[in-house]
Amino acid sequence: MTPPGEVPTWAALLIGLLVVLGSGVTLIGCLGFLRLGTFYDRVHPPTLGTTVGAACVVLASIVHVSVVYGRPTVGQVLIVLFVTVTTPVTLMLLVRAAVSRDRREDRDPIGEPAPPHARPEERANRRA
Repeated sequence: MTPPGEVPTWAALLIGLLVVLGSGVTLIGCLGFLRLGTFYDRVHPPTLGTTVGAACVVLASIVHVSVVYGRPTVGQVLIVLFVTVTTPVTLMLLVRAAVSRDRREDRDPIGEPAPPHARPEERANRRA
């Protein structure tokens, strides 16, 4: 067991790298959310950023606790597991709900040309 104030240099560098990497990926996901236009484009970056970013930050926490206290933590492993499982499932549910809504409103969710039976104003909106 290492005293809490004395983290070895290799561990401090690894922890710092993981935290910076995790926060950077999360930031890129947030910027992707802001920059992309349609709902379908916007849902993927935050999901990826949350999953990978949170995994890196929690992995840094696992390394810190393992080095300082000399034991692994089950709670942090469960956090990574639950974030990794629940975030993509939430993405799929949101996208399926949006696709269902778009189909119910006679809009094509994947951006293909409108079907011939569509109203003229809908065809004009699809080309824009």
